[in-house]
Amino acid sequence: MGPTEVNGLPAHVLLVHFVVIMIPITALLLVLSAVWPAARARIGIVLPLVALASLISVPLTTHAGEWLMGKMNGGGPLVARHEELAEMMLPWAIGLFVVSVAVWAVHRFVPRTRTVLTVGLAVLAVVVAVGSVFTVYRAGDSGAKAAWDGVVDTASK
Repeated sequence: MGPTEVNGLPAHVLLVHFVVIMIPITALLLVLSAVWPAARARIGIVLPLVALASLISVPLTTHAGEWLMGKMNGGGPLVARHEELAEMMLPWAIGLFVVSVAVWAVHRFVPRTRTVLTVGLAVLAVVVAVGSVFTVYRAGDSGAKAAWDGVVDTASK
């Protein structure tokens, strides 16, 4: 489905940085586009394109992570927790993409946007943005703990 190694390194450790950066950027662009007409006019078609790139990156990263976990013989409870949290990212990425397309399309193709529709999309955009950023934070934090727990001695200074 996607790369598992890049120059001998597990692809997951490289791809995960794209997800960690792109999901919050997409969320920010979505909220700006949904609530601020001047920003919406400047962002335009970039919003759904960035959301699509974010969406595509999630299953690629997940696939590479599953491959890496297989190489680690399961990886233990911290890796299992990371996998559990990371699996929640795809629905949020889909939500970001769908709401991004809706915000862009409604303001592009509906001649006079109704206030109720604009407010509804703005509320939905904020919910999806907050949920996706929170989920990527939780998954990333658990992944960092799985990777670094016991590796670095933080007690001695």
